Amino acid sequence: MTAPGSWSFPPVMPALRSDEVHVWRARLDLVPTGPRSGQPELSSDEIARASQFVLERDRDRFVAGRTILREILGRYLQRAPAKIDFTYNPHGKPQLRFKDSDPPIRFNLAHSDDLAVYAISRDREIGVDIEMVRDRVSSGEIADHFFTQIEISEFRALTKDKQNEGFFLWWSRKEAYLKALGAGLSIPLDSFDVSLTPGSPMVLRSSDSTRWTVRSFQPRIGYVGALVVEGAPFELKLWDYAASGDVGS
Repeated sequence: MTAPGSWSFPPVMPALRSDEVHVWRARLDLVPTGPRSGQPELSSDEIARASQFVLERDRDRFVAGRTILREILGRYLQRAPAKIDFTYNPHGKPQLRFKDSDPPIRFNLAHSDDLAVYAISRDREIGVDIEMVRDRVSSGEIADHFFTQIEISEFRALTKDKQNEGFFLWWSRKEAYLKALGAGLSIPLDSFDVSLTPGSPMVLRSSDSTRWTVRSFQPRIGYVGALVVEGAPFELKLWDYAASGDVGS
């Protein structure tokens, strides 16, 4: 796997041009989530959703993830995190409830294990996904059931030591496209193709592929990530949210 890209700390009030996409990464386990944490309060629907998690770890990650999202969006909107409101499309994709003076921000978020990423664009639909590359996944069996014929051929052409990473590249790219559409799993996984060869550029083959610009990125060693963004090519800026802790380790 290649080394991560160049991540740096952003300005306090980051400016977002229409030809840029900003991706932030954050460690969910470094954010206090208890009642005395001092973090902004979540909305009532977020609190209700958090209460539905059975495992405390999953609940804490959700609370930390939404706390960070609100803080990041607050920087762009110049608004207190607790005063940010969300709406949701029929498939559950969150969007900002805009005020008249707000910039046309779009966002998407993803997490895997204790790492989260937040993709921010200006007036472009966007989808992001990350996956931790894990061993002992029955990737060949999953490929037979869910990959397209083009994807199966590309997967089988990989050497055995590359197939595991190839599988998680496939997974992250499929997810990012579905999240950009905002349609969830209502779109069959075999209705479009993505490339999955490690070290090669991301490719999307779909009926609307000319609508999107796609990019790969590596959020941390041992992870893969994918971006699907509406419109023309963009400059990607990689920001670190964490003020402490080694995010890149």
